[in-house]
Parts: sequence; C-alpha cells; structure tokens
Amino acid sequence: MQRADVGCSDRASSTANETVQWTVSQSEDCLSESEYRAADRGEVRSSLCKAPSTWTQCKTLLGKDLKAEFRTKDMIVSMGIYAFLVIVVFGVALSFARPGSEFLEVSGGLLWALVVFTSLLGLNRSFAKETENGCLEGLLLAPLDRGVIFLAKATANLVFLLVVEVVAVPLYWVFFSSFAAPADTGWLLVVPLLLGSVGIAGIGTMLSTITAATRGKDVMLALLFVPVVFPLLYACVSATTCALVGGDVFADGFATSLALAGGYDVIMILASWVLYDFVVN
Repeated sequence: MQRADVGCSDRASSTANETVQWTVSQSEDCLSESEYRAADRGEVRSSLCKAPSTWTQCKTLLGKDLKAEFRTKDMIVSMGIYAFLVIVVFGVALSFARPGSEFLEVSGGLLWALVVFTSLLGLNRSFAKETENGCLEGLLLAPLDRGVIFLAKATANLVFLLVVEVVAVPLYWVFFSSFAAPADTGWLLVVPLLLGSVGIAGIGTMLSTITAATRGKDVMLALLFVPVVFPLLYACVSATTCALVGGDVFADGFATSLALAGGYDVIMILASWVLYDFVVN
C-alpha cells in the first residue's frame, strides 16, 4: 500500500509539473521573467496571463466599429443624404418667408430638428449589424465589462454624428444665409452642438440597445428617445438661439443653457453606463 501511495503521489507530482510547463509554454507572450522563474519553481498561479485593461478593450471595440463603418460608409452616407433632404424641406417651407432678424429666433430650433432627425436614423442602424450577424451575442460571451460596450458604441455614434454635422451645419447656413446674418457670437453655437451631440449619442445608444430586438424598432426608438432627450434639446436650442441672436439675449441665457445641457449630459450618461449591464442582458 505504501508503494502504491508513493507511486500515485509521484505520478501526480509529475503530472502537475508537466501542466505547469505546458501552461508556461502556452503563455510565452503573457509572462514576465519573474513569472517564468516562479512557474519553474512549481509555484502555480491562479492567473498567468493578465486581462486587457478597460482602455484596451474600449479601444478595440471602438476601432472595430469605426473600421467597419468607414469601410462601407453606409450609416454616414445615409445620415448625410437624410440631412440634405431635411434641409431641402425646410427651404421649401420657408421659401415665402420674409428675410429679417426674426428668422434667427427660429433658426436654432430648425437646426436642432435637423440634428435630432438625422441622429435617429443613425441610432436605428447602429445595432443593426450586431443583431443581424450575431456579433452582440459574441460580445456578451466575452469576459469584458458591459460598460465598455456602452462607451465604445456611444463614442462611435458620436463620431458618426459629428462627421455628418460638419457637413450638414454649413450646408444649412448656405441655404438660409439670405434670411439674416447671425451675430458676432454665432460661432459659439459649436459649444451647444458638441454638448447636445454627446448627450444624444450616449442616451441614444442606451435606447437603441433596448429597442434593437423589438418589433417596429424605428418607431419605438423615436417614442422613447424624444421624451427622454427633451430637456437636453430645450437647453441646446436655447443656447444656440442665444449665440445666433447675440446682444442681451446672449448675455441672459447662453451660460445658463450650457450649464443645464452639461449637467443633463453628466447625469444621463452616468446613469446609462451604470444601467447598461441590465439593459444589454
């Protein structure tokens, strides 16, 4: 019996040593020199390879979305064409309006209507490839934080929206520049555009995930998106109008509207990031 026990223990020891040596050989790219020495001494660690950092995971997912979109340009081209058509409709609707400074008081609202309609089209398509090709299920099976998926998708949607805005906003003013010239503070509309785009991308990513697997997801996203984003839209329209009109209107409301938009972005994006794990599961 003693000889049998000794033989069993020798075989178990040799098997453990072989396992350590095999693990070290398979983890050649993941181990440092000190970890090699520890493995050679038989000190088995629970984890020989370090997991990628959160930044690395987010950068990898973001790069995947950007490369896939800039290779095909499906979403950006669709959003650009849709923005152009909305501008044409606005031009026809205002073709008989009289030029004057009153146009500046409504131009901010028209500009943000253009941004919201265009962003809805992009958000509807943002999860189309993941749900059709089973990519989302693969991401959920991967050992990564669900918040990383949210940050990567929201950043990608923000980039696509900003690319379209860079083209659509100057085109908007080319169509309507004959109505009235903006004030000297008109260039400051870039600030509410940036704040609004960040909020739209973050909240829209959360809501598009909720509606991705539903029937009639286009209508469902609009029904959820517009009421939720209304406070941000109101603050951004107010700030944009203040920047275009200038004068006392700018001094009275521009900073307050930006503070409301910024606070809304921080609260809603943090809430979306925390709740995304429950939503995506």
